[in-house]
Amino acid sequence: MGFNIAIDGPAGAGKSTIARRTAQELSFIYVDTGALYRALAVFLVDEGISPEDTEKVGEAVKSVKVSIAYENGEQQVLVNGKNVTSRLRAEAVGNMASRVSAIPAVRAALLDLQRDLAKAHDVLMDGRDIGTNVLPEAELKIYLTASVETRAERRYKELQEKGEKKDFSAIKEEIEKRDYQDMTRAIAPLKQAEDAVYLDTSHMNIDEVVEAIKKLYRERKEA
Repeated sequence: MGFNIAIDGPAGAGKSTIARRTAQELSFIYVDTGALYRALAVFLVDEGISPEDTEKVGEAVKSVKVSIAYENGEQQVLVNGKNVTSRLRAEAVGNMASRVSAIPAVRAALLDLQRDLAKAHDVLMDGRDIGTNVLPEAELKIYLTASVETRAERRYKELQEKGEKKDFSAIKEEIEKRDYQDMTRAIAPLKQAEDAVYLDTSHMNIDEVVEAIKKLYRERKEA
């Protein structure tokens, strides 16, 4: 059985960037669980299925196969054999993923894939409920967060770099709405696991956060 690192936290906390870098430096397999949910969301958006129609969503995901491949060390996400990685960060896809991720049929569709990977490899996973639900026995759990203002600022800069213009206040409002949805959903809400290390990155750069996690990993390995 591999060593498992679980990183949970709210949207925009930098989980994917941090997790990807850390996994690479530790030679772990990185599993972006949010990307898996976003992959299902791509399918639902393309099919025109409303997230409110939970019965139709549940039926639809039964016919979807989400798989992971690695290309030059980068995780690629496929839906029914088609690479959808380039579409995963779209706003509509993110909003759909947040809303349908609480549906039991959606969670069940991806849970086995996540756990099988963790059993067979040294794996670092990030998401909303990895330490509390997906990998409750993970050797290291981290709750990675940052203030709403910091997360909105990061998102604002990210969009600017892509040449996209969006009002800062609107971005902040969307993040607050996502936080509320994720933290209050009935199934596997976002929360800090009791044995997770709380890591606020508001005043840390990427290198500092990666080093902090690597230090925690070394301490657990030596314990």
